Amino acid sequence: MSTASVDLNKLAQFKEMQKQGWAHFAPLEALTIPQAAKLVNHAGIRAGQKVLDVACGTGVVAITAAQRGARVSALDLTPQLLERARENSALAGTTIDWHEGDAESLPFPDAAFDVVVSQFGHMFAPRPDVAIGEMLRVLKPGGTVAFSTWPPELYVGRSFAVTGRYLPPPPAGVSPPAVWGDPNVITQRLGDRVKNIYFDRARMDVPVLSVQQHRTNIERTVGPLVKLVEMLSANDTARLAQLRAEFESLAAEYLHDNVLRQDFLMTRAVKI
Repeated sequence: MSTASVDLNKLAQFKEMQKQGWAHFAPLEALTIPQAAKLVNHAGIRAGQKVLDVACGTGVVAITAAQRGARVSALDLTPQLLERARENSALAGTTIDWHEGDAESLPFPDAAFDVVVSQFGHMFAPRPDVAIGEMLRVLKPGGTVAFSTWPPELYVGRSFAVTGRYLPPPPAGVSPPAVWGDPNVITQRLGDRVKNIYFDRARMDVPVLSVQQHRTNIERTVGPLVKLVEMLSANDTARLAQLRAEFESLAAEYLHDNVLRQDFLMTRAVKI
C-alpha cells in the first residue's frame, strides 16, 4: 500500500490511539515470556549477533536474546512499555539499546542487523508493506527475519475480528493485524526479497477461571479493546453488552480445564 493512498493525518491519529491503548499491556507480560524463548530459538539467535526487536513491548524477546549473548537493540511506539522494558532489563542484568519509535520508520541504517524479530508486534503497524520493508531494509543480506503472529482463523485472530465489527472503520490503507497470521499472505508480503521461508506453530496457554475473568482482563490490557470499551462505555452501553457477550462466547470455545488455548504462527526467512 503506497503512502499516496493514505490520509497521513488520519494515519497519525490512528497510531496515537494505538500508543495510548497499548500503554496498558504490561499485566499480560508474564504470558509472553515463555513465547519469547520460543521466538529466539526459532530465529536461531546466537552470541555476538546484532539483533533488533521491533515493537518490543515490555522487552521480553530483547532481554531473552541479550541473555544469549546477542547485542540487542529494541524499539516500541509506547513509552510506558519501554519504561517497563528498561526495568526488566535492569533486573535481568542485560544491556540493550532502547528506542521509542515507529515500526514503519526504523531509526537505523541499512543492513545494520544480523537478525530482526518481532513478537506479536509489527503486525499492528497499519501499513504492512511499509513495516516489513523497514525490517528488511535494516537486515543484512543473509540475515534472518523472524516473527510470531496470530492466525485469523484461531482464537486471537477471531477476537480481532469481533473487535473490528464494533470499532469505527480504520483509515484507508490500514490492514487488519490478523492477516499477518496467514502463511500465504506472509509469503506474498516477503516476496522475492527472502528465501528459505519456514513456518512453525506454537501455543500460549492462558490460565483462566472463567470467560468473564478473561474478558475483563483483556478489556483492561489489549490496546484496541481498551479504547473500544472506553468509547462504548461512554456512548452505547447496549452495544458494549453485546460485544462482551460475543467475546465470552468465543472464549468458551477455547477454554478447557482452566486453560484458554491461544495458538500462534512463527515465521522465519533469510534475506537475499
